Amino acid sequence: MAELQHVMGMPVRVDVRDGGVDPGAVERMFAWLRFVDATFSPYRCDSEIARLGRGELALRDAHPLVAEVLEHCERLRRATRGAFDARARGSLDPSGYVKGWSVDRAAAMLAAAGARNFCVDGGGDLVVRGGPAPGRGWRVGIRHPRRRDRVAAVLELTDGAVATSGAYERGDHIVDPRTRRPARGVQAVTVVGPDLATTDACATAAFAMGEGGPAWTGRLRGYEALTIMSDDRVLSTPGFDRLRPREGQDPGGP
Repeated sequence: MAELQHVMGMPVRVDVRDGGVDPGAVERMFAWLRFVDATFSPYRCDSEIARLGRGELALRDAHPLVAEVLEHCERLRRATRGAFDARARGSLDPSGYVKGWSVDRAAAMLAAAGARNFCVDGGGDLVVRGGPAPGRGWRVGIRHPRRRDRVAAVLELTDGAVATSGAYERGDHIVDPRTRRPARGVQAVTVVGPDLATTDACATAAFAMGEGGPAWTGRLRGYEALTIMSDDRVLSTPGFDRLRPREGQDPGGP
């Protein structure tokens, strides 16, 4: 069972390999993502986040999930020493956390409906469970930031999340909140972790840190990372190579 819809400003693809899963679970998942977009998008003038940012809505009057998200964003701001900040550029924009958080919850909805082997791809950032077939994990290709016909790495996962931040999709869209200038020194950062919300935020923060990002990701517990520097050097955490497919193994994948 597979479906692709455009929501939250990105293509979202779900691929469920289990039989007997309620097809309605996929539509409920997409309905959840549409709710998230309507509530949290900083680009929709009527969203609660936009109204909060303009001072037209008090936090106590917003949906309870808004306070929950902003609390997590504040924790990440402290943990990254300001490299991740939902209030960067002088406006309220928790998108760097909301995207992964919403996909995590979408995956949880599928699991609650009985799915055990699935992939949810939100604009290239993924949550995977199980595998596409018995004995195989999901293959995840990490696109090279400068060479569109090449991948920088291939991973094989059965349970986890993968997020990549880079300047090759939308130019210099990642700003270091501490300097309010575009990040420099890196081309792309990929982080692998247990949940997409924190994994995506860590990838964004590490990219914003520039040349200091690899040292920071190397200290993260429970996460692995690969960083492609501006001079094409590829730096990875010690455990990253263990996520690559074993040589001679059946390719598998979605």
